[in-house]
Amino acid sequence: MRKLITTIFASFFLLFNVSLAVQALVTPPVASADSVVLMDATTGKILYEKNKNSAYPPASTTKIMTILLVLERCNLNDVVTVSKNAEMADGSKIYLFEGEKITVKELLYGLILASANDCAVALAEHVSGSTEKFALLMNERASSLGCKNTNFVNPNGLYNVNHKTSAYALALIMQELTKHEEYKKIAITPSYAMASTNKSVEKRPLSNGNRLIQKNDQYYYKDCEGGKTGYTIQSQHSYIAVASRNGQKLIVALVHDSKKTFFGDSIKLLNYGFDNFELFKYFDINDEVSKATLDDGTSIPLLASRDFYIVKAKNSTEVSTPVIKTEEKNLKPSSILKGDKISKATITFDKDSYNLDLSSGVNYSKPSSPNNGFLKGDSEKSKSSAVLIKYFAIIIAVLIVFFRLSHIRRRKKNKLRKFAANINSKDKT
Repeated sequence: MRKLITTIFASFFLLFNVSLAVQALVTPPVASADSVVLMDATTGKILYEKNKNSAYPPASTTKIMTILLVLERCNLNDVVTVSKNAEMADGSKIYLFEGEKITVKELLYGLILASANDCAVALAEHVSGSTEKFALLMNERASSLGCKNTNFVNPNGLYNVNHKTSAYALALIMQELTKHEEYKKIAITPSYAMASTNKSVEKRPLSNGNRLIQKNDQYYYKDCEGGKTGYTIQSQHSYIAVASRNGQKLIVALVHDSKKTFFGDSIKLLNYGFDNFELFKYFDINDEVSKATLDDGTSIPLLASRDFYIVKAKNSTEVSTPVIKTEEKNLKPSSILKGDKISKATITFDKDSYNLDLSSGVNYSKPSSPNNGFLKGDSEKSKSSAVLIKYFAIIIAVLIVFFRLSHIRRRKKNKLRKFAANINSKDKT
């Protein structure tokens, strides 16, 4: 009886603790911005959202797209010649001069640390020739990343009624930007002195406006690996940041904040994410995920092309069994090398779906089609041989018929001779 009571009490205690843990997990901090997202950068899973796809003017957080395109399309040592248009840019700037020659790398420092609009224009013109063409490129790239309700009009975020995006779109852009190590190197730099140029002998001093990376600031956050602020009167405040802890990378994006609480809200959201969620490796690279059957019936093992992670609650000891669907396509390859990416899988855990490229686990070479036991080269020879045999058969048949007819004629002649001889012998008698 005592054992039964102990078991019941222990079960109740366990359920009570789990209930409290779940309750703590589902109570994220409050953020004042109108569009908010907390995303796991590795998987893309949304850990918290508030109007994630609602579009607002993003102000200078726009510049993370400009930075991404520059890093994708330029060499850091490329030299940019500053135009009059860049010199005359409105808003925050480092006062570039028309005709000034300056490297892409230096302009990125000005753009990331000082949020310089003249640097944004100079880089946009270097990439596309004009800010208008660059805006088209920005929108194309946004679309390719899956950004919704997004339309960029300029490279710097100066207010325009048609220039809008959402917290989720900014998070997707930052997710891609974090793949560039050069971004992190610049973004965590507290201060920087730009090199002298042909138009500026003095080195321009820059201070990083992202307070989460400034060690002496009240908002210093040691895990922060970059971020961008944004503000205009019409756009209000926006902010996006990325942070890493124990191998987990989180992105927080806040758009249209009228209360200017974005630094504190971001820290609370990041702590909420790190404290309550963790990465779980479900497949190691080269683990078998599924199989593919080729058109000739051959079965090919499909392997994970990378380590595959999901996000789970820290207080959870169980991971649900996923539903795995491989793309449907008729595989008719002549050959496959081990490691070739030949398929994709959609892996669904509860309501969360992830994509994973799948690689062949074996080498495969399609066998040549047999033709009467011959390979292709022998088949051609066999055809020639068959033709010769056919000719020989015809000749032999003709000869047989000829000899047969000759034999019949000889027999008829012999019979006629015998018949004539018999008649002659009768006449003599």
